[in-house]
Amino acid sequence: MTERFDCHHCNESLFGKKYILREESPYCVVCFETLFANTCEECGKPIGCDCKDLSYKDRHWHEACFHCSQCTNSLVDKPFAAKEDQLLCTDCYSNEYSSKCQECKKTIMPGTRKMEYKGSSWHETCFICHRCQQPIGTKSFIPKDNQNFCVPCYEKQHAMQCVQCKKPITTGGVTYREQPWHKECFVCTACRKQLSGQRFTARDDFAYCLNCFCDLYAKKCAGCTNPISGLGGTKYISFEERQWHNDCFNCKKCSLSLVGRGFLTERDDILCPDCGKDI
Repeated sequence: MTERFDCHHCNESLFGKKYILREESPYCVVCFETLFANTCEECGKPIGCDCKDLSYKDRHWHEACFHCSQCTNSLVDKPFAAKEDQLLCTDCYSNEYSSKCQECKKTIMPGTRKMEYKGSSWHETCFICHRCQQPIGTKSFIPKDNQNFCVPCYEKQHAMQCVQCKKPITTGGVTYREQPWHKECFVCTACRKQLSGQRFTARDDFAYCLNCFCDLYAKKCAGCTNPISGLGGTKYISFEERQWHNDCFNCKKCSLSLVGRGFLTERDDILCPDCGKDI
């Protein structure tokens, strides 16, 4: 008696019929496709035993259904990209999603080297200095009016020149009396300390820090002998070619403030009326 050879699922005889082995168990074609065949993402039909099953990330297609979602060209054995569950050939993907070069307006193809700055992109060969037309690459550059310049060209064409050293100012400039200076060139005439960000004053068009100006030009207080700068609203008293800080204008004997009061003088001293009664 001949041993039976049946489908593992429906028990129909497989003698003389096409069958598929799965985990060492035979199945007729109908049962195998019903139980195990993948469903095509494109047409929704099972991918039968006589068809090639193409898969990508747990998704499956018939060979004839594996095509670009936009141009419908076949993607079999071709590079492709996926975007929001759609498969796209490289041309369609580039046209739809790849960056456009700011200079030539053409698509920057995936895998191509590109330069990016503030949301704009360029082909590496298109990212050039507007003046000398040489590639900028990874060198420093300065943007101006939607154009990019290498540093030497920018300095020649656009940069202001420092009134002190006559060299271009590319960053960190200071304007004083409507003239441009490098920060490091704008210094006190006397001590040569930088004045940028500091309080300063001028005499005969020369800039001075407050300390040097007071030491050189400020009147000296007759009371404490320290300079009276007169800057920033500082108040002082002047009498017969002598000056006092407001806080120093006091009676020599009782130290009463004489600001806004009558006073008497005895040689170099100032006295309140009470202390000066016996003069």
